[in-house]
Amino acid sequence: MYGLIGKINAVQGQRDGLISILLKGTQDMPGCLSYIIAHDPSDLNGIWITEVWQDQASHQASLSLTAVQQAIEQGRPLIAGFGERYETNPVGGHGLNL
Repeated sequence: MYGLIGKINAVQGQRDGLISILLKGTQDMPGCLSYIIAHDPSDLNGIWITEVWQDQASHQASLSLTAVQQAIEQGRPLIAGFGERYETNPVGGHGLNL
């Protein structure tokens, strides 16, 4: 398995709008086992995304999906920058259907 945990910093006041775009654009991604979007409770503009994929190739392939490309295009103006980014190798856990 392949995992990513990353922070997106939204333009001030645009966090919920960006989250809405991300939620719509990431509904059907082959190979995606989990895609969680969360508010950063200590940063009013911060968003954390935690992803689990069957493998790194599935994640890479998702970036060419029409819905994902549209979400990137729509969301780009609402992104102020990116924070931390971590790659992981998930081994299992509650809620992760293997």
